[in-house]
Amino acid sequence: MTTDSPQVRIPTPDGGRLRAERSGAGSPVVLLHGAGMDSRLWDAVVPELARHHDVIRYDARGLGGSTSPGKPFSDVEDLRAVLDHFGLRQAALVGLSMGGETALDFVLAHPERVTALALVGASVSGHVWPQSPELSAYAMARRERETATLAELELTIWAAMGRTAPGGELIETMVAANAERRVVSEQHCVVSTGRDAEPHLGDITAPTLVVHGHHDHPEIAVIAERLVTDIPGARGETIPDADHYLPLRTPERLTELLLSHLP
Repeated sequence: MTTDSPQVRIPTPDGGRLRAERSGAGSPVVLLHGAGMDSRLWDAVVPELARHHDVIRYDARGLGGSTSPGKPFSDVEDLRAVLDHFGLRQAALVGLSMGGETALDFVLAHPERVTALALVGASVSGHVWPQSPELSAYAMARRERETATLAELELTIWAAMGRTAPGGELIETMVAANAERRVVSEQHCVVSTGRDAEPHLGDITAPTLVVHGHHDHPEIAVIAERLVTDIPGARGETIPDADHYLPLRTPERLTELLLSHLP
């Protein structure tokens, strides 16, 4: 099926709306961005990916053009609403950071609906992060809704390659636009039933690719190693010239890896 639709608003079970886009032709792929970002993260990846796949990307709840939550919601249920809206019984999932965490939680809850996983700089529910001054400050800024500090730390910790590296201007724009809205969204995001993916990685049967950037936060490399070790048959790749914002730093290499992995 070939689909090139304009932006759409997808209803969620609790009355929210998710801004989504669909383009391309072929087997379906859903792109999931990270916290404090929006679907512009995939701007440099979508054109080539859509030459081979039916590509869907959407703004997570409270970010980008999606509505802010006024009550508890589940990002796993939001993803299911996206698949259902487009009539997709199955799809491959490509998730970065928080989006990777959502993809993992979703495949454990609905394994029959996922044809493949690509986890990019992914986090995983159940993982205990080490304490450090920068991560403690980051967590405090989120709790206290200090949005200016949060945006500054987002760039310092996660966009370590800086503004002059590829995608730097867009990264700064996304972070600034979403800093205030993300803290509202995160306060309403509920923990899904049984959401603790790390002890259950061995149950995943979908073909899995794990990618992270060499300049990402060191704990992302630890998580990537855990994912490759514990998910049966998972393959790992490290990209030298990338930090956490890998789809904007090295889009050509990431797209190459995705096209070689996705069904």
